[in-house]
Amino acid sequence: MTATTHKQALTDAQALGLARIDAQLLLLHTLGRDPNDRAWLLAHDTDTLTEAQAAQLAGLCQRRAAGEPVAYLTGGKAFYGLRLQVDARVLDPRPDTETLVDWALAVLQGQTAPRVVDLGTGSGAVALALQHQRPQAEVHAVDASAGALAVAQANAQRLGLPVRFWGGSWFQPLPADVRFDAIVSNPPYVAEADPHLAALTHEPLSALTSGPDGLDDIRTIVAQAGTHLAPGGWLLLEHGHDQGAAVRALLQDAGFSAVNSRTDLAGLERCSGGRWPGRG
Repeated sequence: MTATTHKQALTDAQALGLARIDAQLLLLHTLGRDPNDRAWLLAHDTDTLTEAQAAQLAGLCQRRAAGEPVAYLTGGKAFYGLRLQVDARVLDPRPDTETLVDWALAVLQGQTAPRVVDLGTGSGAVALALQHQRPQAEVHAVDASAGALAVAQANAQRLGLPVRFWGGSWFQPLPADVRFDAIVSNPPYVAEADPHLAALTHEPLSALTSGPDGLDDIRTIVAQAGTHLAPGGWLLLEHGHDQGAAVRALLQDAGFSAVNSRTDLAGLERCSGGRWPGRG
C-alpha cells in the first residue's frame, strides 16, 4: 500500500467537501503539531502519514464532512489571542464575536479597575479575552449550563485568568448590590424555526435558539440590565445579522442612550449596545 503524503491527505479531505483550512487544521492535529503551523505543512507536503495517522485523519474528515465543528474535533479554538479548549458542551467560538470584545475594551478605556460581567459565557471566550486584555478589571461570567461553566472554569484555570464564575440564568445568580461598568453578552438569538439550525446540530441547541423571533433572551437581558449597571455603564449585545434594528429599538425603549451598532468581519451588523443614564 502506498503511503499517503500530506499533500494527498489534504486533497482527499477537500474532495469530501472540507474547506482547505479545515483540512489543514485536522492534519496538524493528527500530526500533533501546533494549529499555527500551516506554513510548515507547505514545506513538508511530501512527508507521509503512518497508517494509524491516516486512519485517524480519515475519521476526523468524515466527522467534519458531517458537520461537526473543527473545534470539537481538535478540542481547541483560538479566540482573541487565547487558545481555548472547547467541546460539545459549549458553542464553537466564532471570530465575529471578537467584535463584542473590541467594543467592550473601547467603552472601558480609561477606567482603572472596571467591573464587567459576561452573560451566557459558554467556553468563557469573551470573559477570558477581557480579563487577559485588562488584568486589573474585575470580570464576572454567568452561565445556566453546568457543563459550560466547567469548560469555562477549566479554560480560566489553564490560562491563569481570575474570572469569577456564577451558575444561573442571566442576572439571577449575581449579588443584588453589585453594579457593573459593562455588561456584555452573546446570548442565544436564532429563531426556533430558522432553517440554518439544520447545519448546527452538533452544537447545544439551548445556546442557539431564543423564541419565535430569536429575541426572547435579549428582551430579558435588556429589561433587567438597568438595575445592574453603574451610572454611565454600557450594555453590549451580540445578535443576528438582521436583528440590529430590533435590538436598537429594545435598548432605546428601555432608556439607554448613545444606542448604536457595530459590524462584523463581513460588514454585517453583529453587535448593538447603549449607555445607561448617569455620569458622562
